[in-house]
Amino acid sequence: MKAITIDLNSFIPVSAAKEHVLEPRKRRGKIDVPFLVITLILLTFGLVMLFSASYAYAFYNQGNSFYYIERQLLFAVMGVVAMLAVSQVNYKILQKYSLLLYAGSVALLIVALFMRDERGFARWIYIGSFSFQPSEIAKFAIVVLFAHFAAVNASKMKTFQYGVLPFAACLGLVVVLIIAEKHLSGTIIIGAIGIAMMWFGGTRLRYFGMLVGLGAAAVAVILIVPSFMEYATNRVTMWTNPYADAKGEGYQTIQALIAIGSGGLWGTGLGNSRQKYLYIPAPQNDFIFAVVREELGFIGAALVLLLFALLIWRGYVIAINCPDRFGSLLAAGCVTHIGMQVLLNIAVVTNTIPNTGISLPLFSYGGSALMMTLGELGVVLSVSKKSNLHKL
Repeated sequence: MKAITIDLNSFIPVSAAKEHVLEPRKRRGKIDVPFLVITLILLTFGLVMLFSASYAYAFYNQGNSFYYIERQLLFAVMGVVAMLAVSQVNYKILQKYSLLLYAGSVALLIVALFMRDERGFARWIYIGSFSFQPSEIAKFAIVVLFAHFAAVNASKMKTFQYGVLPFAACLGLVVVLIIAEKHLSGTIIIGAIGIAMMWFGGTRLRYFGMLVGLGAAAVAVILIVPSFMEYATNRVTMWTNPYADAKGEGYQTIQALIAIGSGGLWGTGLGNSRQKYLYIPAPQNDFIFAVVREELGFIGAALVLLLFALLIWRGYVIAINCPDRFGSLLAAGCVTHIGMQVLLNIAVVTNTIPNTGISLPLFSYGGSALMMTLGELGVVLSVSKKSNLHKL
């Protein structure tokens, strides 16, 4: 049997190490204005809907109707500044530090395991009054690392030892850690991101069947653990029949479906949602789209989805027209992450898939998640300065 060997030098970005963080002005183009404008429209739309969805809940729980919007506005301003700053930095610096970024994200996931809450979840790291989900950093780290792997081994991606093995090893470690946190949505998204990046990079299609089989086997082994089996069974039960526990686990889903049904074609009007008045628990979080659907109706909800579709489409245009392989894969990975999160959030809110706690990018409340999203969009803008968009 032939031994599998990997040349580790193939994963060291020599060319990236020689790049300056800021390239000479004559070599840098302008950021893609359509992508930036769509981002800002979605962010503004999201802030308006966040205030509408949260003010009753904020007044009841915090005694201040502006509690959530004030904090989200602060993070939005910082996020936009960060996005614009990142857009001016040469994205190739990420290739130089891709392995370090990945190692750091793994370390943070391990730290989170020692910060479990009363429900046994270990999704957050708390530093004083500030908290963040390390899985958000891990998602971006996987995009960067896999873009790097696929870029430096472009001619070897059809082989198992370069097109599968390093990707599967890195992705498997992160997935195991996130599963240990009992973070189902994070596991789904990061697994999907990894598979998508391998496909973008050129991994042979026949290897994906093997990966799916290994993944299914791993899930089966994990479900043997009683606590995980109970958690998964409960999620599926509440998905197929939320009325089985209408005042408990199924309550949020039921109230969201009522909101969606109440919206009709044109909605009840901005600010006129009834379900946000303590019916939908924490309506400013994962289920904010239900309030959007209720207040703005089918037309308004479709407009939100259209804006996201335009953002993702423009991101792929930027990726396709980037002459640099790493930049192309990086931009594609970032917009794929956002697109997956949007689709899964809508699927959860409409009860198409089990409730897994997935936020809606640029809409749901959460400072660290918002800044990470805007940071990723800043990376896409940085790539756009190298893309040949002026030829379109």
